[in-house]
Amino acid sequence: MSELLLGNQAIARGAWEAGVAFAAGYPGTPSTEIIETLAARFPDTHPRWSTNEKVAFEEGMGAAIGGLRVLVTMKHVGLNVAADAFMVFPYAGTNGGFLIVSADDPGMHSSQNEQDNRYLARMGKVPVLEPSDAQECRDFVLAAFELSEKFSTPVMLRTTTRLAHHKGLVQVGERTPIDQRPFEPDPKRFSVPIYRKLLRPRVEARLAQLQEYAETCPHNRIERPDGEIGVVTSGIAYQYVKEVLPQAAILRLGMTFPLPPRLLREFCERHSTVYLVEEGEPFIEEYMRSLGISNLGGKELFGVIGEYSPGRLRQSLALGDIPQPLTTGAPILPRPPMMCVGCGHRTVFSVLRQLKVIVAGDIGCYTMGALPPYEAEHTTFCMGASIGTAIGLERAGHDRVAAVIGDSTFIHAGIPALIDAVYNGSRLTLIILDNSATGMTGAQSNPAAGTNLFGEHTPRLDLARLVQAAGVEQVQVVDTWQRKQVFRAINQALAHPGPAVVIAQGPCQQLPEMKRRDIVPYVVEEELCTKCDACFRVWCPAIKRTEQGFPWIEAAECTACTVCAQVCPTDAIALRQPEQA
Repeated sequence: MSELLLGNQAIARGAWEAGVAFAAGYPGTPSTEIIETLAARFPDTHPRWSTNEKVAFEEGMGAAIGGLRVLVTMKHVGLNVAADAFMVFPYAGTNGGFLIVSADDPGMHSSQNEQDNRYLARMGKVPVLEPSDAQECRDFVLAAFELSEKFSTPVMLRTTTRLAHHKGLVQVGERTPIDQRPFEPDPKRFSVPIYRKLLRPRVEARLAQLQEYAETCPHNRIERPDGEIGVVTSGIAYQYVKEVLPQAAILRLGMTFPLPPRLLREFCERHSTVYLVEEGEPFIEEYMRSLGISNLGGKELFGVIGEYSPGRLRQSLALGDIPQPLTTGAPILPRPPMMCVGCGHRTVFSVLRQLKVIVAGDIGCYTMGALPPYEAEHTTFCMGASIGTAIGLERAGHDRVAAVIGDSTFIHAGIPALIDAVYNGSRLTLIILDNSATGMTGAQSNPAAGTNLFGEHTPRLDLARLVQAAGVEQVQVVDTWQRKQVFRAINQALAHPGPAVVIAQGPCQQLPEMKRRDIVPYVVEEELCTKCDACFRVWCPAIKRTEQGFPWIEAAECTACTVCAQVCPTDAIALRQPEQA
């Protein structure tokens, strides 16, 4: 049976077929759909969103030690968060099969950096499989669990954005029940760190065995062995090579760590010229050059920055005209990213701009506060960094500094930094944007939302009480759409001599319950309007201008958030009356 699946959906399907009994992750493009697909179609895999990637990895580690087959998913930077556990787990080795999906993002479509996690796998001595299409996304998951249990090691499945989000026909099978393996307590293996000295040689011995396996691994295959030109490639780049160099001999590497030295040498000896096409860093290239292979054309031709494509390969190899993108000839206006109509973050950034605050931002929808028209967020680095960065800016002598962080990101990585602010006597002003969702990746639930992955009600984390328990004495909770409340609260927090927290509450407009509302939109009464343009300074995309210069509100877009009506000095903005509907 075949199904048309995204790469991420094929990974989820493979996990279900492989008998996965526990799956955990944290939302992050381009990996998010794996856990969502498991929840929607394969709940018997027991998927969950964890509070961060480290927690997800450690939960999965415990389940695998306990004898289950486990899948853990995250985007590339998420593995940085989980790195502590990722680096130590191979010493003990797994019991049940353990697969970590690292979804890298060449081109930074939705990420703060380009990062090639094959290097982390090499550092952790964890084998890596790299599929090249949706079918292999499913197939390699099944193979990864076999490999994991054969060598008692965690295995990484490395994907990239294009692979995760492309669609292809996938031959699928049925679920294979897997018996839970018995857990035998063993402090020398799982517990006291001093015993890791005894385990270290085993890690190296396993790596040597894996390298020998790579020489005959079925996922490393040679296609069309004859020909003057040879190509070594992996991942989605394999598809581009087949399109651009249809006559070339290809060594497709499906297992990219450890690499097979004999196979690579023998292949390169058969061809006068070998191109090495790998998206990301020169991971394979560095290894091949260390083997003394010299007839290589690699990163000096294809580059290290951004995504690859057939056009990029053609251009790099000077293979003729480059296909141009289709255009209509008409100029297209740029559409920069922006916050949704009615988003509560708009009010907060409007106030921060007005108050001329130095703002340390974080990872989430609110990162767009750095862009026009607000331009009211001045640093953004990684999950949870806003609080520590704000503390550092304060220490550097800057006053009127605030940190902005979302509810999910605060839970993920912000709590320790807030505790540090209290402990070290900072005057931190922290604004928590509590929209009851992990908004940027699709409005997934989190512990402050009151529901889990399946929509079931859970105890809702009380952020105000949590902050107070950390020792913050001034905590204010405001309605994010009440601009005067927000202004007053932030102003008071900035003036407070110690740590102060403002929690701006208001649900994300993309939540299903918000979209199901019967909304009565606002209208502009032109006879009362003085064309002062105060409403335009709300910067709501639903507010347009008529030919006569009056503001006009697009009824289909209006969410009735009330902010434009609050700032109108002549009360010219009111709810649409029934006869106007």
